[in-house]
Amino acid sequence: MDFPRQYNAARDFIDRHVDGGLAAKPAFIDARRALTYGELASTTRQMANVLAGLDVPPEARIALLMHDTADWPIAFWGALRAGVVPVAINTLLSTAQYEYMLADSRAQAVFVSRPLLSVIEPCLENLPHLRHVIVSGEPAAGRPSFGELVSQASADFETADTCADEVAFWLYSSGSTGNPKGVRHVHTSLMVTADTYGRQVLGIRPDDVILSAAKLFFAYGLGNSMTFPMSVGATAILLADRPTPAGVFALLRQHAPSVFFGVPTLYAAMLADPQCTPETGSSELRLCVSAGEALPAEVGRSWQRRFGVDILDGVGSTEMLHIYLSNHPGDIRYGTCGKPVPGYGVRLVDESGHEVGVDEIGEMMVEGESAADGYWHQRAKSRATFEGCSTRTGDKFVRDADGYYRICGRTDDMFKVSGIWVSPFEVEAALIGHPAVLEAAVVPKADADELLKPKAFVVLKPGHSPEGLTPELKEHVKASIGRWKYPRWIEFVESLPKTATGKIQRFKLRD
Repeated sequence: MDFPRQYNAARDFIDRHVDGGLAAKPAFIDARRALTYGELASTTRQMANVLAGLDVPPEARIALLMHDTADWPIAFWGALRAGVVPVAINTLLSTAQYEYMLADSRAQAVFVSRPLLSVIEPCLENLPHLRHVIVSGEPAAGRPSFGELVSQASADFETADTCADEVAFWLYSSGSTGNPKGVRHVHTSLMVTADTYGRQVLGIRPDDVILSAAKLFFAYGLGNSMTFPMSVGATAILLADRPTPAGVFALLRQHAPSVFFGVPTLYAAMLADPQCTPETGSSELRLCVSAGEALPAEVGRSWQRRFGVDILDGVGSTEMLHIYLSNHPGDIRYGTCGKPVPGYGVRLVDESGHEVGVDEIGEMMVEGESAADGYWHQRAKSRATFEGCSTRTGDKFVRDADGYYRICGRTDDMFKVSGIWVSPFEVEAALIGHPAVLEAAVVPKADADELLKPKAFVVLKPGHSPEGLTPELKEHVKASIGRWKYPRWIEFVESLPKTATGKIQRFKLRD
C-alpha cells in the first residue's frame, strides 16, 4: 500500500468516516453504551488534550490496562492523535508481571480499569517513570477518573502530524516462554492488515457487525474489534468480561453479528455446551474466524454442521500484527492453515536457512508490510527475528502439493520419535477427534531408555470418565495418524495451562 510521508492513523480510521457522513453510526457498542464515529472523533481529541494536560509529550508511552469497553478505543486513538504511544497490556496477569511491563516500557501514565487497580497498586512505588494513574469505570478514591478527565477536556485539538514510519503503539508478546517482549508497530501497519486480511480475505463491509472473543490487548483482537470494522465504518461489539460459552451465546443472540472471531478452545467449549443449538447462534452470521492455535479439523467440521457457517482458520503473530496465512471463503481445507494472505510472502526453511520442499517440515519465514519495527530493548532478539524483509516466526509448518500449509508446532515444542519429527498439534488434533475429548496437549517425555516419546494431557467433555479410556485413546491415535506418534502416557486433567490469548503453555506441562 502507498501512504503519504506524513500520516496519522487516527485521521484514516476516524476522521475519514466522519467526513464521509458516518458521524451518527455506532463504532462500538459495549454493555453500557454505544459510541458513534462522531463521538469517537470528539472524545479522542479530548483524550489528546488530557494527555497534554498531564504533560505527557509526543513519543512518550502510556499503558492501557483496560477491559474491552468504549473507553479502550478512546484512549488508544486519542493517544495516536496526540502522537503519544499507547502500550496495550494483558488484563489477566499478576502484579509482578505488570511491574515488569510498566518498568520496561517506562510508561508515564497508566489508564486502568477499576477492577484491575488493586492488582497494580502494590508495585506503583517501584516505578519512577510512572507519574499518573487514571481509572476507567467506577471511581476510585484519590485517583483521577478517566471519564471525568475526558468530559472536562476541550474537543479542539490539532491531530499530530506524525510520520508514516513512526512508532504508533506497542503490544507485548504473550510471554509463553519467558518475559514478554515489547513489540513496536508503526502508524501504517493498522491499515495494511485491514486491507490485506480484512478486505481481501474477509471481505469486511460497512454493514458488518463484528464480535470478537479475543481481547483488544491481543494483536488478533485489536484487528478484529477495532482495525477491521473501523477501516470500513462498520460496528464492533465489545465484551468486557472473559468470554464464556454462555456469555458469547448471549451476545450472538442480542446483537446478531455477521462476523465472529474466536479461538479453538472457545469453539470447542461452545460446541460442548448444552445450550449450543443452531438457535443460539446469530441469525446474521456469515463468517467465523479462528487463530491463536491450530483449529482441530473436527471442531471446524462440527461447527459448520451445527451452524451452517465455516470457520476460517489462520495464523498470525504479534510481530506481524495479524493473520498472514489463512483459509479463504470458498477455499477451506480443515486441518490446515490455508494459504498466504494477499500481500504476504512465506517460505519454509531448514536449520541451515535453505528452503524445504513439499511435505517437508521447515520454519516459517514471512514478509509483509505489517511487520513490527522491532523489540524494545532486546537488540539480539530483534536481530534474530527480523532478518531484512523477513520475519522469523519460530513456527514449524509443512506445505502440501496443493499449496496448503499445516502448522506442526513451535520450534521449541517439536521433537523426534524414532528419528521422525512429531508435531504436538497433529497428535492433539487426533485426540480431539475422539468423541470423549474436549482438549489435549502433547509434550515430549523421556522413557526408561532416555528416548523421547509423546505424553498427552487430556481434558474430557462433560459426562465422560477416564476409566478404561487410556488404551482406547492410544488406539484411536494410532489409527488416525500413525503408530509411532501415539502418546505412551496419558494424564487426565481438569484444565490446561494457557496464556490469556488462549495458547497452551506446553513448557509448563514439560516442567
